[in-house]
Amino acid sequence: MQLYCDSLTEYKRLATLEVKVGDLIIGNFNPIRIQTMTTTDTMDTAATVAQTIRCIEAGAELVRITAPSKKEADNLLVIKNELRKQGYNVPLVADIHFTPNAAEIAARIVEKVRVNPGNYVDKKKFEQIDYTDSEYLEEIDRIRERFSPLVKICKEYGTAMRIGTNHGSLSDRIMSRYGDTPMGMVESAMEFLRIAENLNYRNIILSMKASNPQVMVQAYRLLVQTMQQELGHCYPLHLGVTEAGDGEDGRIKSAIGIGTLLEDGVGDTIRVSLTEDPEFELPVCKDIVKRYANRNDYTTIPPVTTVPYSPFTYQRRETTHVENIGEKQVPVVVADYSAKEHLQPADLTAIGYQYDEPSDKWNIGDAAADYIYTGKQLPSFGLPGTLRVVIDAEYWQSLTNKQELVPYFDVRHYVAACQQQETGHINFVQFDCNHLDTEDHEQLLLQLANATVAASTVLIATATGSNAMAAIRRLFILLLNKNIHVPVIIHSISHQPSADEHLIHHATEAGALLLDGFGDGLWLSNADNSPALLTLNNVAFGILQATRTRISKTEYISCPSCGRTLFDLQETTARIRAVTHHLKGVKIAIMGCIVNGPGEMADADFGYVGSGVGKITLYRGKEIVKRGLNSDVAVNELINLIRENGMWVEKN
Repeated sequence: MQLYCDSLTEYKRLATLEVKVGDLIIGNFNPIRIQTMTTTDTMDTAATVAQTIRCIEAGAELVRITAPSKKEADNLLVIKNELRKQGYNVPLVADIHFTPNAAEIAARIVEKVRVNPGNYVDKKKFEQIDYTDSEYLEEIDRIRERFSPLVKICKEYGTAMRIGTNHGSLSDRIMSRYGDTPMGMVESAMEFLRIAENLNYRNIILSMKASNPQVMVQAYRLLVQTMQQELGHCYPLHLGVTEAGDGEDGRIKSAIGIGTLLEDGVGDTIRVSLTEDPEFELPVCKDIVKRYANRNDYTTIPPVTTVPYSPFTYQRRETTHVENIGEKQVPVVVADYSAKEHLQPADLTAIGYQYDEPSDKWNIGDAAADYIYTGKQLPSFGLPGTLRVVIDAEYWQSLTNKQELVPYFDVRHYVAACQQQETGHINFVQFDCNHLDTEDHEQLLLQLANATVAASTVLIATATGSNAMAAIRRLFILLLNKNIHVPVIIHSISHQPSADEHLIHHATEAGALLLDGFGDGLWLSNADNSPALLTLNNVAFGILQATRTRISKTEYISCPSCGRTLFDLQETTARIRAVTHHLKGVKIAIMGCIVNGPGEMADADFGYVGSGVGKITLYRGKEIVKRGLNSDVAVNELINLIRENGMWVEKN
C-alpha cells in the first residue's frame, strides 16, 4: 500500500534505514528512542551538565543542547568531557538554526547535529517572492554550497544529523512556492536530503514538527510517501509536536500528534515538547512508547484494499444529523455516570453544570458535556435543558414517560427493535468494532440503508485491545465504502494502570480518528472507574480542542524553552494563562525567542516573544505591533492589544 504505512489494520513498524548516533542505533526496527532538550544557558557548563544528568536519569537516550553561536558550539566539548568524566555516555545533539559555522564546529564534537532547513541558509522576512524555475534552481545551488561543508564534516567524523523542519520557520522561498502547507514542510527537508544523498551521506534522521497536530501528522505522512516514491527508502523519523504547551493540554496535544503516527508504525524516536523542566518530558515519552512494545492482545481486523479518504488532507466525514449530533455540528461529549448512585445536582459540576439552589438555575460552562449515561437509573431532579440522559434500552422500554430519554441498545436488540418499530426519536447503538463481520452487525448495516432507521441512529463505536483505534477506523472505512452517513460517537475505553496513561490512551486513540475527520462525539471511560469525571471531561474537551474540532477554551502555543530563551517561560506562561484563560477560541503564542516564534504565530491571534534579555515583542498574527517592551509591563500590554482587537471579554 503506497500510503504512509504498511497496513491500516495491522500494527507494523515502517521500515527505515539504520542510523548510528554514538553507540545508539535508531531506525531499522530498533526500539523507539526517547529524548529531550536542555533549557539552560549552554555557556553555563555546570547547570547544563547537571540538567543533562537529570534528563539521563529520567530516561533520556539522547539529550539536545542549543548552540546558537560559535562560542556555545565550542563549549559543547567542555560539557561533553565533564559528562564523560562523571560516567555519562548518552549521545549529545547540537541544536543549530541560523549559524552554519556553529554547526560545523559542533559536528566535530557531539554525536549528532540538528539543522533547521527553514533558517540554516535563509533568513525569514515573510516576503512573497515569485521565482522562475531557473531562479529557483539557483536558490538550490546556493543551499548546496552552504550545506555541503557540514555534510562532509559529518561524514568524516561519523556524526549523525537531523534535518528538522518546523512549520513555523519555513523559508520565504518555500512559502512563496508551496505556501504554509505540509507539502512545503516536506519539500523544505527534501531539498537538504537530496544534497546529502548526492554526497553519499545517509546517517540522517528527519522531523516535521508543528504546533498543530493535524499539520504535523499530515506532513510526516507526506514525507514518508515522498521518500518511498522518490528514493525507494525511508530515513528514520523523529516525532514531536512543537510548542505543545504545559500541563494536561501539552500532554494531550503531544499524545495526539505522536501517538497517531506511532499507531501506524511510523516513528523511530520521540520528544515531547513541554513548557516544563525537561526531565518531566521523559515520563510522558515512556508512557507513549510503552504502548507499542510487545503487542500481543490485538484482534484480527479485515484488511483495507481501497482507502476511501485522503490521509494527507483533513475532511470531516459527511454525516446526516440526528438531533444535535452529526452533519456540521461540533462533536458532542458523553459523560458516564452509570457507576454513580443517588445522583445529585452537585455531581454535575464535574462536567460543566453548576447548580445555584437559591435561584433554582443552572450555570453552564463552555466545556459542558452534552449527554450523561446513567445506565439503569434516572436523576431525581430536573436537569438543565441542554443536557440529555442516556439509559439502557431495556430499562427505557419499561418506562411510561420516556420521550426525552435516549435508549442505549446493543446491536442485536436494536435490530429487533427496529423490526418491531420500538425505538425512540434518537437511539444510541453500541457497535463492537472488534467484530465487524458478525451476522448482527451486517444486519444492522443493511437496516441503516433505510433512511428512516438512519435518521434516528447514532452508533457508539468501541473496541478493545492494542489495535482498538485501527478497529474503529475500519468501521469508518466500512461506512464510507457502503455510503452510510449515520453519525458515530467514539467510545474510548482505557484499561491502563495510571491516570497519566489513561490520558495518553484516550488522546492517542480518539485523537488519531478525529484528525482524519472521523467522529461526531467522544465518550471516554476508564475500566477501573478512575480518575474522576472532572478529569475525563477535561480530557475529552482537550482532545477536541487539540484536534481543532470543538473549541471550548483559550489555546496556548508555548515553546518548551532552551538555552536561547530570554525570559522565564514557565512563570510567564502561568501569568498569561491566569489572566486570559477565559478567552474562548483565542490563540496566544508564548515564545522564548524568534527561532520559530513569528512562524508559529501565523497560526495564533497574538504572540508574546522574547527579543532581548528582559525585552518582549508583541505580535498580532505575524505582524509586529509593539517592540522592545519591558517584561514587567508586557503582559498588561498584551491584554490591551487583545482589547484593541475586540477579542477581550471580562471574566464572569
